[in-house]
Formats: sequence, structure tokens, C-alpha cells
Amino acid sequence: MAIETRPFDAAEYLDTPEAIIAYLEDALADADPGEFIEALGVVARAKGMASIARDIGVARPALYRSLSEDGRPEFGTVMKVLHTLGLSFHVSVAANSTMPAPNPGAYHALAEA
Repeated sequence: MAIETRPFDAAEYLDTPEAIIAYLEDALADADPGEFIEALGVVARAKGMASIARDIGVARPALYRSLSEDGRPEFGTVMKVLHTLGLSFHVSVAANSTMPAPNPGAYHALAEA
């Protein structure tokens, strides 16, 4: 008797903010923009592509195409999708970077100047 299988769909497991963040951070780790865009598409499917498309003002099929493996969405679209999901980018020094660690006080001093 043959074993029945079905394709794995990560969207089925992205049911907590922690799972979504870990999934997207893992996609960012390789610095491959296509991998991140595809992962963002999986998260959008998990949360409801139709409602996200409506919230950002694009057609659902267009958003599916933009967030596919071959998609090339504008950065503004990526930011709108993240915002609609309640997420944002965070910039930090990479673990393998030769850049010195930031001085948190330096930013505040610049902001107050």
C-alpha cells in the first residue's frame, strides 16, 4: 500500500507572531531578496491574502504575483504588507560584521541636535 502524502505548506504553521517573525528572520538570514519576498507571500497567505490586498489597495491576484518566488514587488509594497501584518523592519549590526556595535547614546545626541 502506497503512503499518501500532501505538499508541505508553511502557511499552515504560521499561527503565532513568534512563528511569523522566526520564519521571516530565517528568510532574511541568507540575504536573498527572492527568498524573503516568497516568505512574506507565505505569511500573507497565512493571514489572509484577500484582506491584505484590500488593506493596501491592490488586487489580490497582483499581490499573489508580487509576493511569489519570481515576484519583484516595489519596496513600498513590501513595507505596506509588513505594516498591514503589524510588522516592521529592524536594522542591526550583523553577527559577522566588522562594523563596531552602535552606541545607543549617539543616536539620541544626534536626534536632540
